[in-house]
Amino acid sequence: MKLTQIAMAAALLITIAFTSCKPKDSEIKTNVEAALKTDMKMANTMVDVNDGKVTLSGECTDEACKAKCESTAAGVKGVKLPVINNLTVAAPMVTQPTPASTTTVLDAATQQKVKDGLKDIKGVTVVFTADKAVITGEVTAANRMKIMQMLSAAKVQSDVSGLKDKK
Repeated sequence: MKLTQIAMAAALLITIAFTSCKPKDSEIKTNVEAALKTDMKMANTMVDVNDGKVTLSGECTDEACKAKCESTAAGVKGVKLPVINNLTVAAPMVTQPTPASTTTVLDAATQQKVKDGLKDIKGVTVVFTADKAVITGEVTAANRMKIMQMLSAAKVQSDVSGLKDKK
């Protein structure tokens, strides 16, 4: 009977020793988050741990970042493999290039085209800035249309807010 009690006590101690050595989910989560924060690209990754199984979520800038997050998490002590990688890759930012057809600096030839286009329209003046033609005056609807077509054909950025309609 005494031998049975000793065996039971030993089994209980061994069980406690093995279960107490295993890292807790909260510890694993803290360690994974700390490992991910070593790289700014991975710092915003969200971590969830359940029974040692790690789930990653959030957004990465590219596929390399996504793979690095997974391998970093997998390398943390106590993480059960495989790591569940629910990270998404952000769509790349697309910037619109400046149209090649638009003149950004008005050279003398372009300024002359605008002046020639406006010479037959009375009451209209033009002032050139570094990158556009500022047109002012009083015009009919038909002349406004001519001015807009001429500016478009000359590929000139313009400010026509100073044009007033004749009544």
